[in-house]
Amino acid sequence: MADIALDVHISPERLLDDLRSDVRLGMTAAPKWISPKWFYDARGSELFEQITELPEYYPTRTERALIEAHAYDVAERTDAAILVELGSGSSEKTRLLLNAGIKHGSLRKYVPQDVSPTALEGAIEVIAREHPGLEIHGIVSDFTDTLQNLPADGSRTIAFLGGTLGNLIPEERALFLADIAQALIAGEFLLLGVGLVVEESVVVPAYDDAAGVTAQFNANVLSVLNERLNANFDPGQFEHVALWNSDAEWIEMRLRARTAQDIRIEDLDLDVHFDEGEELRTEISAKFRKEGIEAELVDAGFRVDEFWTDPESRFALILASRTSLGQRDDR
Repeated sequence: MADIALDVHISPERLLDDLRSDVRLGMTAAPKWISPKWFYDARGSELFEQITELPEYYPTRTERALIEAHAYDVAERTDAAILVELGSGSSEKTRLLLNAGIKHGSLRKYVPQDVSPTALEGAIEVIAREHPGLEIHGIVSDFTDTLQNLPADGSRTIAFLGGTLGNLIPEERALFLADIAQALIAGEFLLLGVGLVVEESVVVPAYDDAAGVTAQFNANVLSVLNERLNANFDPGQFEHVALWNSDAEWIEMRLRARTAQDIRIEDLDLDVHFDEGEELRTEISAKFRKEGIEAELVDAGFRVDEFWTDPESRFALILASRTSLGQRDDR
């Protein structure tokens, strides 16, 4: 049986406190917003899995094809003993990297990180069954606040896949990438999956599918607030909006109030008014140009070693190594 450990660095109480803080901040802002990390209750996760299988939603299948094509290249190039995955979820695509690392002969430990203990435990169970000789060290935490807790008893590759980097605004991205670099030493690696800038006619349907699954996913965040904060949103009174912001080069998902309405969030003792047509931003998903993301990585302390894209240049899988400048020396 695999050697398994599970560290919990964020409690349900802490998560609820974070939700309260985020919602108070976002609902009293102008314009209103909420962080996309609150999409993922059980229903939200189920809907997102459906989204990844939609014909319009190209990112998941495109990234998977890139990983399938280059997983062994990653193993050979990094020679990593430890694969860390931030925001691992079900770890489905990561199994391709695990198989390649084990086949290569270097990989001995997998460190999946996720905010959901249930998702993490399920993924660990499956991987332990598939790879009984692999050490597995799960970490329950927020991916933006976990890097100091990563095991450092061997050469590491940190994987951050799924285009999730695009959910951060530029200032947040810069800090996050710099924090990853600070957690690594020279010669360790970051494997990053990002969406690339494509035609508006391609990217918008990926976030506004004909079957309306993304609309359900978007509105579900209001149900999360109802359940967890004793709010009284009527999701049916909000319509799903997906817009391409050509200046920022990102998709914005919003919920637009169909009518003027007053919302009570009991746990916050907060009353929130929406005018008819007023929008609540629920997600940004930035898309990148090669020169732009490479510059961000260099600024953070990385050298870009490989930049793999699909034939239509819709998605990129990037392998970047930590440079020696400012490297951590306390491992």
